[in-house]
Parts: sequence; C-alpha cells; structure tokens
Amino acid sequence: MSARKRLGILLSGRGSNFVAIADAISGGKLPGAEIAVVISNKADAPGLAAARERGLNAVAIEAGGRKRAEHDAAIIACLREHSVDLICLAGYMRLLSPEFVSSFPQRILNIHPSLLPAFPGLDAQRQSLAYGVKVAGCTVHFVDEQLDHGVIILQKTVPVVDTDDEHTLAARILEQEHVAYAEAIARVLSNKYRIVGRRYLPVSET
Repeated sequence: MSARKRLGILLSGRGSNFVAIADAISGGKLPGAEIAVVISNKADAPGLAAARERGLNAVAIEAGGRKRAEHDAAIIACLREHSVDLICLAGYMRLLSPEFVSSFPQRILNIHPSLLPAFPGLDAQRQSLAYGVKVAGCTVHFVDEQLDHGVIILQKTVPVVDTDDEHTLAARILEQEHVAYAEAIARVLSNKYRIVGRRYLPVSET
C-alpha cells in the first residue's frame, strides 16, 4: 500500500477551504491524503482553532516585523519538518517569496475567486461585478512567482444574476471553491497529468 500524501495548509483567517479539504479527507473523497500541518501567519486565526479541534498539528508563525524571506524560511522549515508533499493555500494573505516557490516547484496550490486570468488580486468578486461579467467562478492553480498566475488545474463557474452584490456572489463562488479544491488536490496527487506550456493536461491510463 502506498504511503499517504501529506498536505500542508497555509491560512490567515477562518480557513473555510481548509475545513472543506479536511471534510473531504474524513469523508473518503481524498483517500490518499492526510493533513500533516496547518500553519498561519496569525496566532489568532480561527482556522488554527478549527485545526486543533480536529486534532491536527496547528502552528502559528507570525511575521513579527521580519522580512518576507526570513518569515518564509521559517515556514519552509516547518513544512519540511512535517515532510509535506503538497502545500495548499487556503486564504493565506501573504505573497510567497521566490525562494519559497522554488523550494516546492509545482507543489503549491492556490484557489482564487475568479476565472483567471480575469480579476487577479484582492476583491475579485467586486471586480467581476464592476466589469459586468455574466459568469464568474473560481480557479485552482499552481503557484508561481507571479500573483494569481500559475498553471490552471481546474475552474468552476457560477452565473452572475442581476440582484447580486459582492457578498451574494462571493457566497455562491465559495460553495464551488469547497468542491473545486478537493477535486484539484485529487488530480494533482494522482500524478496523471502533464504540463505543456501553460496547459494542464490529464493523462489517460490507456
């Protein structure tokens, strides 16, 4: 029997996507995965409390005035200490340094509440409404050195209705985020894919 793949979760707030990933694992939807450690840059992050309630390793590594590279080095050391195979950003509100990204090539995932490459950065739902799009959604992608830029693994769409504000749209997108992240993790852990240029392509077993 092959060893379970160990996930490292990075979060800054409530970590609803972390909870969705944990629920997917406990519900048997990610049978080859386990959460090795949950790390936050904020000691009072509700996501850390949720991790401790589940009996998971939960670690606060605060920036505390340190430079980004120094803070990232501490997180990298913690991830390596826990032998993490795949890193999942779940509402982690700090940009990763190039050194961080190069330490885990094609092993860091992020989820973003828009259909990238449209509306990267903060307030994606507000950007979507301001632009007047009729379809919004979320994107799970590999992390590279640029903001919300890495190779796209999968996307989920939701309609934008005339009565939407950023809160109602965000809530509907979040429902799809919770589904999309577990699906993307399963795809990556399967290793049944290849990357050609910027395209993520599944590889059949035939």
